[in-house]
Amino acid sequence: MPPLLTRAERQQRTRQELVDAAERLFSGQGFHATSIDAVAAEAGFTKGAIYSNFESKEDLFFAVYERRVDRRVEEMEGVLHAADNGTEAFEGMVPGRRSSEDGWLAVFFEFWAHVLRHPELKQRFADQHRRVIEPLAAAVERFEVEQPEDPYKVATAGFALQLGLQLERLTQPDVVDPDFGRRMGRRFMDGGSDGLPR
Repeated sequence: MPPLLTRAERQQRTRQELVDAAERLFSGQGFHATSIDAVAAEAGFTKGAIYSNFESKEDLFFAVYERRVDRRVEEMEGVLHAADNGTEAFEGMVPGRRSSEDGWLAVFFEFWAHVLRHPELKQRFADQHRRVIEPLAAAVERFEVEQPEDPYKVATAGFALQLGLQLERLTQPDVVDPDFGRRMGRRFMDGGSDGLPR
């Protein structure tokens, strides 16, 4: 017989199951089309379980997003630690995009647009966004020889390039294949004499 969970452990498990269910539904249906009731039902709980763990649907989405950021940052920092040069670091941090991630990508852009119309959410979103860019900035700083721009700004430009290509791929998969971002990232990194990292 498995050991009994403490109240805190049960609450943590409930929260985890709600976040798992929310990620599945948000990725499959979108942010606006997914209701709190649907997430509760998907996880096998009542709506009250959601409101005892999260303040709102936005708060629930942030729990999903922040968990994904935690994982991504850990992966990126591992790549940075093992990389021997800037191109290797950048390419490792920007893996080829899988079509299985298209649902998440679509809801991410949907939520980003939602945040722009809700100023009270913008800082929390920006803080998570910044966390993903910081390992790229660390790569720029670590491998840079002569940099005319702030490393964080260069990293933001590289990140924006990748996000823009991912958005384009959702509607133009014949133009932007899954590895296109990596190839364009390589060109960005091999910017010649403009001071971008090699």
